[in-house]
Amino acid sequence: MAIWQGKSVRKATGARAKTNRNKRKMEFGKEPAETKIGDRKIKRIRTKGGNEKIRLTTEETINVVDPKTQKVQLAEITNVVENQANTHFVRRNIITKGAVVETNIGKVKVTSRPGQDGIINGIMIEE
Repeated sequence: MAIWQGKSVRKATGARAKTNRNKRKMEFGKEPAETKIGDRKIKRIRTKGGNEKIRLTTEETINVVDPKTQKVQLAEITNVVENQANTHFVRRNIITKGAVVETNIGKVKVTSRPGQDGIINGIMIEE
């Protein structure tokens, strides 16, 4: 079944709203990327206007910024420690924006949107 992100069939009162037109292609959504740890795999998705989004399905590295020195380095992700989006994402090792991941240089908070941007950027967390 397709994911539809159009207007609701119901009014705020709960009554059924009259539709003035059919569903449009632009109102259809896509399933979430659910970026996991592993060898880099991407999906290219065509968006409105012929533009592209790069969906990151699996990745094992992250660009880490150290807030003290402002230096950027590449780190290897070992596992997901915390995820505010969904607590079940931690045991499934799904990376989203705001997730805290364990790397070979320490804990890092993800600042990019891997399912939209196609890259994982993060900032080092001081412990």
